Amino acid sequence: MYSRIAGTGSYLPEKILTNFDLERMVNTTDEWIRDRTGIERRHIAADGQTTVDLGEQAARRAIEAAGVRPGDIDFIAFGTTTPDLVFPNCGVLLQERLGCRGGPAFSVETACAGFVYALAIADKFVKAGEARCALVVGAETLSRITDWTDRSTAVIFADGAGAVVLQPDPQAGILSTHLHADGAYKDMLYCGTGVSKGFPDAKPYMTVKMVGSEVFKVAVLNLGKAVEEALTAQGLDKSALDWLVPHQANIRIIQATARRLNMPLERIIVTVQDHGNTSAASVPLALDVGVRDGRIKRGELLLLEAFGGGFTWGSALVRY
Repeated sequence: MYSRIAGTGSYLPEKILTNFDLERMVNTTDEWIRDRTGIERRHIAADGQTTVDLGEQAARRAIEAAGVRPGDIDFIAFGTTTPDLVFPNCGVLLQERLGCRGGPAFSVETACAGFVYALAIADKFVKAGEARCALVVGAETLSRITDWTDRSTAVIFADGAGAVVLQPDPQAGILSTHLHADGAYKDMLYCGTGVSKGFPDAKPYMTVKMVGSEVFKVAVLNLGKAVEEALTAQGLDKSALDWLVPHQANIRIIQATARRLNMPLERIIVTVQDHGNTSAASVPLALDVGVRDGRIKRGELLLLEAFGGGFTWGSALVRY
């Protein structure tokens, strides 16, 4: 028995922040941002709009696409690093809104790899027969922890949500998932405060910090390994892949991964230009775009991969 992606959904907030808007906020230019990141615009949550608000929109669209009802959901895994509350977790908050009481509901905090981690967990519950209709969400309001005076991060991070519904299937489905982490790199990408550490008054402590050049090098290396690991586990060659659905962090990372796979960009779902790095939301966002615009078709082989702070990274080989 496999778990199969029965439906996808995504949501982006209405407010758009373009590169030209950023030129008036920080020392940068549209050309500089496009050249180094590939990003053209990003979406920003409205005042009072929370991570669960975004996740709910994406979840309802995935539920509709799957042809099920909100009350049918019996398992929720919610990847995010920007939760609404310390507790209850985002999965529980979303469960209450959907009206599907009783099943497991929890959040996964592994930064940009959050959706892939959550997907791997949900996949195992479905395969084990412990969930019949699982909802996996990745959602972020990174604008809440972005320093808009720091050019290295202000041009990159943004808000959004994506989701999938998993159901049991005897044939098609998630073939394998592969998760990794290495805490030795914890100081290269982080947010410097938290509940037990304390919240200082100074705003800079509450924002994302990143050593971009080092993150790039480690990300490219480990994402390449994650892709090869997934293919090797199934005894497949790179040529078997129909689509790569990567974490939408930076166009240069995506291009480097493509070169390692010998895949043309035409076979890679790239959406980073439209919404920036939405962390845990970026993989399901890109997946939903590829499904809804007709590029990704049933029966095709997909490789999903993501890399985030921690460092955490992972991949999923999926027969859509």
